[in-house]
Amino acid sequence: MLMASSKVSYYVLLCFGIVAVSVSTFFAIGDDTVQPIRLVVNASEASARQIPDTLFGIFFEEINHAGAGGIWAELVSNRGFEAGGPNTPSNIYPWSIIGDESSISVSTDRSSCFDRNKVALRMEVLCDSRDNNVCPTGEVGIYNPGFWGMNIEEGKAYKVTLFVRSLGEIDVSVSLTDSRGLKKLATASIISSDVSNWSKMEVLLTATETNYNSRLQLTTSKKGVIWFDQVSAMPVETYKGHGFRNDLVQMMADLKPRFIRFPGGCFVEGEWLRNAFRWKETIGPWEQRPGHFGDVWMYWTDDGLGYFEFLQLAEDLGAAPVWVFNNGISHQDQVDTSNISPFVQEALDSIEFARGDPNSTWGSVRAAMGHPQPFDLKYVALGNEDCGKKNYRGNYVKIYNALKRAYPDIKIISNCDGSSVKLDHPADYYDFHIYTSANQMFSMAHKFDKTSRTGPKAFVSEYAVTGSDAGTGSLLAAIAEAGFLIGLEKNSDIVEMASYAPLFVNTNDRRWNPDAIVFNSSHLYGTPSYWMQQFFAASSGATLLDTTLDANSSSLIASSIVWKNADDNNYYLRIKIVNFGSNKVNLKISVYNLNGYSIRKSGSSQTVLTSANLMDENSLNNPKKVLPLKASLNTAAENMDVVILSHSITSFELLIESNTIRMPGSHHQFSTSAI
Repeated sequence: MLMASSKVSYYVLLCFGIVAVSVSTFFAIGDDTVQPIRLVVNASEASARQIPDTLFGIFFEEINHAGAGGIWAELVSNRGFEAGGPNTPSNIYPWSIIGDESSISVSTDRSSCFDRNKVALRMEVLCDSRDNNVCPTGEVGIYNPGFWGMNIEEGKAYKVTLFVRSLGEIDVSVSLTDSRGLKKLATASIISSDVSNWSKMEVLLTATETNYNSRLQLTTSKKGVIWFDQVSAMPVETYKGHGFRNDLVQMMADLKPRFIRFPGGCFVEGEWLRNAFRWKETIGPWEQRPGHFGDVWMYWTDDGLGYFEFLQLAEDLGAAPVWVFNNGISHQDQVDTSNISPFVQEALDSIEFARGDPNSTWGSVRAAMGHPQPFDLKYVALGNEDCGKKNYRGNYVKIYNALKRAYPDIKIISNCDGSSVKLDHPADYYDFHIYTSANQMFSMAHKFDKTSRTGPKAFVSEYAVTGSDAGTGSLLAAIAEAGFLIGLEKNSDIVEMASYAPLFVNTNDRRWNPDAIVFNSSHLYGTPSYWMQQFFAASSGATLLDTTLDANSSSLIASSIVWKNADDNNYYLRIKIVNFGSNKVNLKISVYNLNGYSIRKSGSSQTVLTSANLMDENSLNNPKKVLPLKASLNTAAENMDVVILSHSITSFELLIESNTIRMPGSHHQFSTSAI
C-alpha cells in the first residue's frame, strides 16, 4: 500500500467462427455526427487464449481496522492490556472503570503468567455487599466497548474467555450490556474459592435481544484484589468456524478470488522495523501472542489474526496465499545486506511453517495449531514498495537465492517494476502498483500492450482510482478501473495476477480512501469498485477471445470470454463493454459462423452498473444506491440490438448450446447441460 503522501506509481473455448458486433455511437461532435464503430469478436481456436487461473484475486492489508475490529471476529479491543506498552502503570484504553474512587481502584502491573505479554490488569474492589462501604447498585468493575461498539444479536451465542487470579474467593459477573451498562443482554457468573494461580475461565452467553452498540462488563460486589488478563469475547458462529466475521468474509468469497495477498502493504514494513509485522509473534495460542503497534496506520493489533489465520483464510476461500514478508527494510530504517542472515532464516522458517512436514521444526508448530496438512503456499513477495531503498537489491538477492535452494518451486515476487525496463535481478514476478485519476486509470488499459513477453510476469497487486475522482468510492472510479481490468485481461499473457487496494475500511477509522468494502460493527456495503470486480469474477481460467474495435474510441473498451458456470454446468459467452463516455451507444450485435453452436434465448442475461451521477456512492444509509442490475435477455440471439448507457459497465451473458465444447490444448471434451 502506498502511503497517502508517497509517490504515485504508475481456455474453455468455443470452436465456432466469428462474432461481429457493429456499433453506432453518437458523440457530441457538432450536430449529432454519427461515428459507426465495429466490434469484432473472433471465436476461432487459433486466436483464442486461456487466461491464467490466478488473474484476479484480493489484497488484504491491516489498514483501516480491516482485521482488528474487522474480519477477525474478536469483539474485545486491547484484550491483553498490552496496547499501553510494556511499562506500568499504563493506559488501558478502551477499557473503562465502573464505579468511583471510593469503591474501586484499577491499574496495570507485570504479573501476567504469559512470558511474551506480561502486562495484566489489577482491580482492587474497596466496597462490599455489606459493612459500611456498600458497593453501588449494579456492582463495580471494568467494561470494554470493543471496536466502537460490539454487535450483539438476539439468539446468538458468544464465548467469553479470560484469565483470572486472586488471593481470595471471587464472584464475578460477566455480562453483555447496552452501551451505558443499564440493560443486560446476557450474563453469567464466575464463582471460585481458589484462583490463587492464574486460571482460565470460559462462559457462554446467549443474547436475549439485539444491540449494535454493546459492551462487555466484568463486575463484582466482593471486596478484594482480582487480576485479569487476556479477556476475549468471540461469536460462536464464524466463517467456517475459523474465527472470521461471517458477513465480511462472505463479501470476499463472492468475488471468487483466485489468490489473497497478505498481510500488506506498509503493514509488513512498519514505519520502523521494531514495529514491523513479525510472523513468529503471531502464531501459537492467541493468549500467548504479544501483539504489536502498527506504526504506519497507527493502531494496536492483538494479532489474533496472524500468519496461521491468513493461511487458513486463503484455504477457506479456495484462494492461493501470497505471503508478503519483511526483507529487513522499513520506511525509516533498513538492515545492511551484510547483516541480513537472520531475516533470510525468518523467511525460510515461514515457508517451513506453511509447507513443512508435520514433524519438521516449524511444521510441527502448525500441526499443533490444528492443521497437520501443509498449506498450499506457492507465492511469496519480498517486501513492499522497497525497490528504491539502498539495501533492497542486496537483501533481495540473498533471500531469493536461499529460498530457491530450499524450495525451487516457490514463485518469488520482486518489488521492482519490470513493465518498462528489464529487471537487473532474478524474479518470477514483478510488482506493479497504480493509484491515479480516473482518466489516467482508464488510459492505463494499454499499459502492458508493449511490455516484453519474456522474463518475469507482472503482478498488479495494488490498483485504484484515488483523489477527487474517487471520493469515498464513486461510480466514476469503478468505470475507469473496469477499463483498466479489461486491458489486463487482454494482456493476461504477461499479467498473471491483479488485485484492488485497499479491500476494507471501518467507518470509524478511515486511514485511506477509497476502499472496496465499508463496514462498522454491524453493517457493511460494497462500493461501486467492489461491484465492478464482480464483472471479472469468472475471468480467471476462462478463455479470452480476440476482441477488436475497427475505429479508435477514447471512451469505449470491450473484451469477451467463454467460461463455464460451476453452478449450472453451462458455458457462457460473456461480452463486457465499458463506456467511459457521456453518450449512450446503440449496439447491434451479430454472431456469425456458429458452426453448429447457438445462443439460447432462455438463460441469457444482461448486467449493468451505472447511476444517475458519476460521483454517486453507496453508504451505510443507502448501501444499494449503485448496484449492478441484472435482467433476463429475452432477445438473446445471433442478431440483437441493445443500448450501452453512458458511464456504464455492461456485461452480456449469452448461454451457449452445443453438443460438445472443447478447450484448446486439451484432449477432453465437455458436454453442456443444455444438450
